[in-house]
Amino acid sequence: MVDRKDFGSWLQGPRARTSTDGQYRGRDLGLPEKGPGSVAGFGIRLVGVLLDWGIASVIARGLFAVPLPFSQPPATGGQNFVVLGVFAVMHLLLVGTLGYTIGHRIVGLQVRSLASGRVMPVQAVVRTILLAIFIPAVVWDRDGRGLHDKVPGTVVVRTR
Repeated sequence: MVDRKDFGSWLQGPRARTSTDGQYRGRDLGLPEKGPGSVAGFGIRLVGVLLDWGIASVIARGLFAVPLPFSQPPATGGQNFVVLGVFAVMHLLLVGTLGYTIGHRIVGLQVRSLASGRVMPVQAVVRTILLAIFIPAVVWDRDGRGLHDKVPGTVVVRTR
């Protein structure tokens, strides 16, 4: 259940790996502090998402003639939604089947269900919708999970 104390400090940004009371991100979830299976940090997740966005932009350019980011002329609002749609479909299909996107795979991350380990289709749908809205992705709990992970019961972990 999501409650206010889980998100009370989100304005301060992601917390350090270990707090002053000795707790680390993922401890309450039963995850290790470091190494494979530990909660992925914000920076590495951002790199993965930027890689995925770049791939979605290239796919949108090839399929729908959408200009690439920073090209002339700049993409219109409708064209940005095409890239977002490609990003969402790519995310839904890959996370729902493999547990990771191309960007996740490159940087060594995987999305896991807290209940079963494998992401279920309903979890992938909910997570993708919330990720596409963007706001839930920038609201974190004390374990470093965004609202788009908290609601469907998933967590992004390191694979190496």
